[in-house]
Amino acid sequence: MTSGVYSFDHDHGAPARELGELLGGKGAGLAEMTAALGFSVPPGFTISLPVCREYLSDGWPPALDDALREHVDALGATMGRRLGDPHDPLLVAVRSGAPVSMPGMLDTVLNLGLNDDTVHGLARSSGDEWFAWDSYRRFVTMFATTVMGVDEATLRIGDPGRTADEVRAHVGRLRALVEQHAGRPVPHDPMQQLREAVEAVFRSWGSDRAHAYRAHEAIDGDLGTGCNVQAMVFGNRGPSSGTGVVFTRDPATGEPRAYGDYLPRAQGEDVVAGTAKTVPVQHMAEHQPLAYADLTAALRRLEVHYRDICDVEFTVEDGHLWLLQTRIGKRGAVAAVRIAVDLVDDPEVKLTEAEALDRVPPALRAKARAEIMGRCGAGGPEEDLLTTGLGASPGRVTGRVVFTADGAMDADDDVILVRAETSPEDVAGMAASVGILTTRGGLVSHAAVVARGWGVPAVVGADELTLDGDTIVGIKGVKVTVGETITIDGRTGCVWRGTVVGTSTGGDVVAAQLPQLARLEQWALDREVSPA
Repeated sequence: MTSGVYSFDHDHGAPARELGELLGGKGAGLAEMTAALGFSVPPGFTISLPVCREYLSDGWPPALDDALREHVDALGATMGRRLGDPHDPLLVAVRSGAPVSMPGMLDTVLNLGLNDDTVHGLARSSGDEWFAWDSYRRFVTMFATTVMGVDEATLRIGDPGRTADEVRAHVGRLRALVEQHAGRPVPHDPMQQLREAVEAVFRSWGSDRAHAYRAHEAIDGDLGTGCNVQAMVFGNRGPSSGTGVVFTRDPATGEPRAYGDYLPRAQGEDVVAGTAKTVPVQHMAEHQPLAYADLTAALRRLEVHYRDICDVEFTVEDGHLWLLQTRIGKRGAVAAVRIAVDLVDDPEVKLTEAEALDRVPPALRAKARAEIMGRCGAGGPEEDLLTTGLGASPGRVTGRVVFTADGAMDADDDVILVRAETSPEDVAGMAASVGILTTRGGLVSHAAVVARGWGVPAVVGADELTLDGDTIVGIKGVKVTVGETITIDGRTGCVWRGTVVGTSTGGDVVAAQLPQLARLEQWALDREVSPA
């Protein structure tokens, strides 16, 4: 098949995890989990970074149409379905995959292949008409906003309904709105849908939000992104289905336990967008014990294989676990210290002391010490407590309240960005803020993941707060308006009106709470005395 497009099981002659510059991080992870680890990964293929760079430089590559058709036909043969088949259609997800992690910055389209004909085939083959129309609703919304440029707010037209007939009517209203605002309907031809979705993924590399993120992270703007086309698995299939994002360890503390969010009967974008109320991933242990056992076993294998904390996206479809992505997980300074030392002690990982020191350089060790010493005891006055949310990224900061990313970027002093939830469009404002507070979302929502990666204190899921005009209304009626000062604690989840200063703790507390730091410092001293 055409060079530049590779199935997940393609033999590259080298470990796939080392091919991020060719396949992108997501593509490399999917290929590694498929070929090297044998996990349940929905089959698919990756359009490589050189193809993206060619598109951005010269337009759509002439050979790419034939390559897409060849790989789609091969994928259909593997799945026993055909893209566009009105009786039993193949549906695919189209996801970006940059060579370095850029969470939420690039585009995704799910349920691609649905149209007014194939939705009936999906209903018949699944035996669930509601599920088919719900998937079509999701596709129309995501394709319109991601590919066709329709404002997401335009498509917020109320509850889609609880019956198949209600969701069908909702889809009809959505399609009419899309045609009105985009000047054309959502394409009927699945191959046209696919081409436009791939173009949207490539174009998203040059979006304002991606530029802002790359500037903050000092990422080379010439790299481009891969594009992964993968057979759909459905977390919204029924009561035994769901989706989640999980880390192999707590990315804030380094504690060795599964850490993440799960959302029953949903699809992956519902979790990372932070728009739905999730449950801790441990919820699965009671409600889906077999899938949870498979997940915990997979998390351990991934951590041993990659010799590091891993961030994993997964879907459970009718009780069966599917892994959709893995990458090295972002972590805070305290977590970095504990994880590095724990992996030196782990008999299966056997990280060396030198590797641990390379992962936690002096500046990061100093930051971990400062975080521990800055932790508070009792906190602030009870009468000033606005709420307690989920501590998503540790640290205590004080700043003026701003409600918009533009407000944060325009400020010349310390500000805290307060939103219902953040989106990739907010990243420039997030980078300009000393702290982030959201009323919705879980511990692996967009706000939480980006804040932890940047070391910005954050509290998420503070659902007792009400954002009313330019005012925050907290518990017991405590109010703060835009421009006034609040303090957030990203470890405890506490949010106060005004300035609340934490009480410092001594080095003995650092030794007690993070004994791994002393071991790292000793290894660093030993290396200075006896360099390799």
